[in-house]
Amino acid sequence: MQEKYGIGIGTSDFKKLRLKHNYYIDKTMYIKDIIDNGSEVILITRPRRFGKTLNMSMLRYYFDITEKYNAELFEGLKIMEQDEKYTSKMSYYPCIYITLKDVAEETYENMILNLKTAVLDMYQEHMYLLKSDKIYDFEKEKITEILFARESEVDIQNSLKELSKYLNRHHERPVMLLIDEYDVPLQTAYVEGYYEKAAKFFKRFYGTTFKDNSYLEKTILTGVSRVAKESIFSGANNFDVYTVLNDEFSDDFGITTEEMKKVIKDFEIEEDEQEIKRWYDGYKIGNTEGIYNPWSILQYLKNKQLMPYWINTSSNDLIKLILKNSSTVKQKIEQLLKDEPIEVKIDQETVIIGIEENEDNIWGLLLGTGYLKVLEVVDMLRKIYKVQLPNYEIKHLLEDIIDDWFRDKVIGNDLNTILKDLTTLNLKEFEKKFQILVEQMFSYMDVGKNTAENFYHAFVLGMLVGLKDTYYVNSNRESGLGRYDIMLEPKDKTANSFIMEFKILENTEEKTIEETIKNAKKQIKEKGYEKNLRERGFTNITKMVFAFNGKEVKIEVFK
Repeated sequence: MQEKYGIGIGTSDFKKLRLKHNYYIDKTMYIKDIIDNGSEVILITRPRRFGKTLNMSMLRYYFDITEKYNAELFEGLKIMEQDEKYTSKMSYYPCIYITLKDVAEETYENMILNLKTAVLDMYQEHMYLLKSDKIYDFEKEKITEILFARESEVDIQNSLKELSKYLNRHHERPVMLLIDEYDVPLQTAYVEGYYEKAAKFFKRFYGTTFKDNSYLEKTILTGVSRVAKESIFSGANNFDVYTVLNDEFSDDFGITTEEMKKVIKDFEIEEDEQEIKRWYDGYKIGNTEGIYNPWSILQYLKNKQLMPYWINTSSNDLIKLILKNSSTVKQKIEQLLKDEPIEVKIDQETVIIGIEENEDNIWGLLLGTGYLKVLEVVDMLRKIYKVQLPNYEIKHLLEDIIDDWFRDKVIGNDLNTILKDLTTLNLKEFEKKFQILVEQMFSYMDVGKNTAENFYHAFVLGMLVGLKDTYYVNSNRESGLGRYDIMLEPKDKTANSFIMEFKILENTEEKTIEETIKNAKKQIKEKGYEKNLRERGFTNITKMVFAFNGKEVKIEVFK
């Protein structure tokens, strides 16, 4: 089928994609939506790999005054069917395009070096200004300094405004400014530990760009997260943000249900339609439901294999940091992994600094990065939303993130060894390794005498994600006369099954951790937690008590 339609995997240059006649889902009405929008500064947030860069490239080739012969790129597309209000804007504006995708670095100094390169690339596209009789000699000297990467940090901060001034004067028209992946450097800066310094720089960078800049027609920024305006955009006037919760631009990114029907027909893959939907559908933007992840769909069309293709490295680093430090989030993610919706408060203005300590920002980031979808608004005033995982691909990736996070901290980086000791009833070795694991992991967390049971519960659940291929991991469900904490039900009925109870030392009632264990064993027996397993034919049942006192843990096993 690839002979009929070329598939441009990773091609984010609109001109290149169209000239190669690669398969293209017509998103040119995005151009109309941008022209109709009255804001001077438009920030649109969407998950990674949702077509943001390709759409930016499309805007550039449509609007750019230096691209005089681009009508063939848009031939047969919807924008060419619109009236003169829109078609007259083709090749009308001088355009500045810059991507910050590759600016992210481990140190502030290297980030600045990469930003110099991005600014240099931006200026190289307008070298004709050096021959312009409308640009003063001292301004040409400034341009030359940038072209030779000799500019200072202050010059970088002024670079966008200066270039917009030159282009406005040379072409005698206002400038379209396109900034792609604006938030990547900030997310990386937080993970690497220099966020405050980076935020201070970008506040000056954007402040200089937007404040009193009469040379611009519009600015369009794209990214994954909505960084709080006061942190870096305080100089921007008439500034509007459109997140996955807003209707405007809702069908301009991703593949809509109607568009997917055409894809399925064009590639003759009707037999796989339901599985494709289960894996890659499920996103919701504004009131537009049934949006598919375009990156994964293209990968599937090329490889004809249902598997997780959506790799989001920079966001994953931040999400791993969140999971490491927030027990309440881990507990709710456990519900999501069981395909259960949860109700959370979502703050759309992500304040990255200290994000792992602020649940509202965490859920906002997870929504923006594509790990969640909104089912319904529970309370608009309090910003409470019911959310769930959008599809099987995200579920798989989230399980792997949790699994990898544990692996990174386990001694010898071998979580499989610990889990194998558990499932093969090598329980003395399991307890020894588990105690080492607890000691290692809890040194990264704030675990004290008053830590709640659900913290330890969520910790063990995260570890047990590694058994997802051979066990059903059930949590807090009814059995007998009560609710067990965790039940491990093997997919092979002849294998070992487990009931796990978690208890913390209650200083008011118990003097020792041994008394805690005794009380927990009594509860398991009296409540008959094993009844559910026995009724369904499981006979190899092992009961386990995990007793915690801060960072101290003891395990007792009984039949």
